[in-house]
Amino acid sequence: MRPALTSALASAIARVLLLSACAEGPRIPEARLSLEETLGGADTAGFARALEPRDFVFPADHGPHPDFRNEWWYVTGNLEAERGREVGYQLTLFRTSLAPPGRVGRATAHAEATSAWSTDQAYMGHLAVTDARGRRFRAFERFARGALGLAGAEAEPLRVWVEGWSLEGSGSAASAGGTRPADVFPLRLRAADGDVALDLVLESGKPRVLQGERGLSRKGPEPGNASYYYSHTRMPTSGTVVLGADTLRATGLSWLDREWSTSALSDGVVGWDWFALQLDDGWDLMVYALRRADGSAHPLSEGVLVDPSGTKRALEWDADVTVKPTGRWTSPVDGAAYPSGWRIAVPGAGLDLEVTPVLEDQELDLAFRYWEGAVRVSGTAAGRTLAGRGYVELTGYAGRTPER
Repeated sequence: MRPALTSALASAIARVLLLSACAEGPRIPEARLSLEETLGGADTAGFARALEPRDFVFPADHGPHPDFRNEWWYVTGNLEAERGREVGYQLTLFRTSLAPPGRVGRATAHAEATSAWSTDQAYMGHLAVTDARGRRFRAFERFARGALGLAGAEAEPLRVWVEGWSLEGSGSAASAGGTRPADVFPLRLRAADGDVALDLVLESGKPRVLQGERGLSRKGPEPGNASYYYSHTRMPTSGTVVLGADTLRATGLSWLDREWSTSALSDGVVGWDWFALQLDDGWDLMVYALRRADGSAHPLSEGVLVDPSGTKRALEWDADVTVKPTGRWTSPVDGAAYPSGWRIAVPGAGLDLEVTPVLEDQELDLAFRYWEGAVRVSGTAAGRTLAGRGYVELTGYAGRTPER
């Protein structure tokens, strides 16, 4: 679950882009952004909003939706590599409009209208790799303007990129001699920074899952406080991973979240806890809690259970699914306390799961600080022992004074 970003993010990214113009590269740790402030409000005038369920159209909906303020292509996965290496990865590509369609954004208002640098689109990318055996977590960040080929998003064939980081569709024809692609799969994901690199092919796996109400995922009670949201929950993945001096063949499973919106989080929501779990019996579980300042879950928190055929079952928070932290990890950056380890139960499906981080420290200390990392799953399903892998994202903990 990736709650909707707001106009504050647009101005924040614009500010970071301006700083980056004076820096020697795309990483600007001094430009720390507050997640709660960034998500705390929105000027929605001129942008499209997610007001009601809609018909999704593919392959076009894999591509950009510039009438909406924000969207992202969010990929996580767990891989088994050569030499017994266990690798988790995240690649997220964000698009943000700096102004409503047809108007040049604030970040470029001073530029000449004919300037090749002028754009109302800004992009941000996050790359993270977890090396279980090496006990090492690496995270990187890039910002770029949607101009001069530095970053962008195209629908057919699908291509989304931030500098050298990219997610591309196959662009295969629907039929012999066809002119439109049947779909985007397989996807090719490529990203490299420092001493890590990914070059992966992602197959579609199960059918896509429309989250929420036929793809409308509500974030709050206000009209339009929602996103359009779908997922591919189990994508067979293969390719190569570079870890330092080692280039390794790898296979595993990935998860894709696609979401676009304009609206903000509801008042009083400070962050979220998101779980995407792939169980070895073929079932997938996604659960998220929109978290209030006192740690309680907002009523719109929910989940979905996906069977091996791709059929989904909606889960109501507390009524159908419960999540209980079993431990805590303290960030060395500022002492922020994150939950670390969880017990998740879905009584109606007979699921009782223990979720354990592969590494305790998988905090991304970037312009936004949050914890997102690979996890292992163990437990039972209707009394049968099972295992699995997954990813967990925790936001809104860094920089906050703990509740007492």
